[in-house]
Amino acid sequence: MKHYITCDERGVPWLTSTNTKVLEVILDHLAHGWSVEEIHFQHPHLSLAQIHAAFVYYYEHQEEMDRLISEQVARVEALQNTAPPFPLRSRIPPAHERP
Repeated sequence: MKHYITCDERGVPWLTSTNTKVLEVILDHLAHGWSVEEIHFQHPHLSLAQIHAAFVYYYEHQEEMDRLISEQVARVEALQNTAPPFPLRSRIPPAHERP
C-alpha cells in the first residue's frame, strides 16, 4: 500500500502522484455515501486501486482520521459562526415558505 499513499511533511496522507488527499476520498464516501465506483466516476483521474488504497489507509488509521474530520468540522462551524451574514441569504425565504 505504501506505493499508493505518501505523507507530506505535516503527516497528511495523499494518493501518490495526485493532488488528492486520502481524507477527500473518504469524505466523499462519508458525506455523500458514494461507493468506490461512484468516487471513481466523480474523480476519473484516480484509479480504482488508488481509491481502494485510500479506504485501506483510512481503516488502518480510523481513529486518527476521524479525529481530523471532527477537527475540520469544528473549524468550519467556528468560521460560519463568526462570519458576517451573507446579504443574499436574508432575502431568500425559508424552504417551508417558498411556493
